Amino acid sequence: MRLRLPHMCLPSLRSCLPALATLALAVLGFATHAKAADKVTFGTNWVAQAEHGGFYQAVVDGTYAKYGLDVTIVPGGPQANNRLLLPVGKIDFYMGANMLQAFSSVVEGIPTIIVAAMFQKDPQVLIAHPDVATFEDLKTRTLFISKEGLASYYQWLVADFGFSENQVKPYTFNAAPFLADKNSAMQGYITSEPYAVEKQGGFKPKLFLLADQGFDTYSTTIETRTELVKRNPDLVQRFVDASIIGWYNYLYGDNTKANALIKRDNPEMTDEMIAFSIDKLKEYGIVDSGEAKTLGIGAMTDAKIKSFFDKMARAKVVDPTIDYAKSYTLQFVDKGVGKELAK
Repeated sequence: MRLRLPHMCLPSLRSCLPALATLALAVLGFATHAKAADKVTFGTNWVAQAEHGGFYQAVVDGTYAKYGLDVTIVPGGPQANNRLLLPVGKIDFYMGANMLQAFSSVVEGIPTIIVAAMFQKDPQVLIAHPDVATFEDLKTRTLFISKEGLASYYQWLVADFGFSENQVKPYTFNAAPFLADKNSAMQGYITSEPYAVEKQGGFKPKLFLLADQGFDTYSTTIETRTELVKRNPDLVQRFVDASIIGWYNYLYGDNTKANALIKRDNPEMTDEMIAFSIDKLKEYGIVDSGEAKTLGIGAMTDAKIKSFFDKMARAKVVDPTIDYAKSYTLQFVDKGVGKELAK
């Protein structure tokens, strides 16, 4: 900003001191108003996709900027582990997969904490051939499950539904073995793998969302460092609120620019794949259902987290003596932010 003296001040500077003082205050006010936004780095847990759409939406539609934030999204992927960057301060916020990761952080003494949950339902699904009628029928099928799945949700299936580890074959993140074996089912995300099955197999598979069977973890959480919560709760609140509004706008508003940014960060993503994912997010109430209908997107409650912890303890996935309450805080959610944007 270039400072220009009033014309009447040129002959006598002393006589214009009041005018200069007023001008100086105006300049100071301008500088204060134009204060730089807080720079924030948010790391996701996988490559850019519609399942991250609300965060991209808040970048492109100016929501983060409105909340005084200059947000950089750092995509994850097979060669990136953004989770490791959070506790050492390389990123400010991280997209967690589910509550189990947070429980593990408590055990390991990692000073991170969940401050919001964008997904009310975990997208984990079992995908079956069309002849499978019920969830119980899956106990008679070969199941392609990853080692991570076997150590987590599958132990709950064993404990609560009577599934057997003898049914399991390794899942290699490839639909071909499932398509070749008509007596099998495979794991996946409701927003992703069913699309691949439809394209490669030429049929619509039966889908069994584990969340609808009682696997009631939150998903796509926002994690940060406990010290940041203590040191700068205002920053955390602004990031959570803006992200929530981003998700409302992505689901119910014009998400064209957000999708363009997703495709820029992940050139393998297509409009058709994004549309499929958004459709499934809405159809199965992944983001905006349950507690989110009354408390707003991002909602969490003590009761639901206890329910999930108790199931995982019963299945011997977690130690029942863990102080799991240290893994999250309700300080920044359940305020109904953005609910008026739902359509």
